[in-house]
Amino acid sequence: QVKLVESGGGSVQSGGSLRLSCTFAKYQYETYCMAWFRQTPGKEREGVASIDSNGFTEYGEFVKGRFSIPQDNAEKTVYLEMNNLQPEDTAMYYCAAEGPSCVLTIWAEQYNYWGNGTQVTVYS
Repeated sequence: QVKLVESGGGSVQSGGSLRLSCTFAKYQYETYCMAWFRQTPGKEREGVASIDSNGFTEYGEFVKGRFSIPQDNAEKTVYLEMNNLQPEDTAMYYCAAEGPSCVLTIWAEQYNYWGNGTQVTVYS
């Protein structure tokens, strides 16, 4: 059964870095789109970054060069590398995926596969 396996997250001091990873397990096609979203209680889910199997990327405006979304195509694994984290980055972070037909986007509606989420907490 196709599923998303997430790892990473945790607590870090303001200005620190974290890396999340997400594997599109048992997915058998070569083309895909994967993305990271985040959500805090009482707020809508927010698109952080997305990447397609060709390596094209899209980022949310708030990222401002602090985050990147590298991938390992062979392993169908994407990462979210977060630098200069701030308390406002505290949220539950979710991995999402779609394929083989997909478009590069940070709109949640496209994605039918979702991970369980991993908590990121940034303290000052």
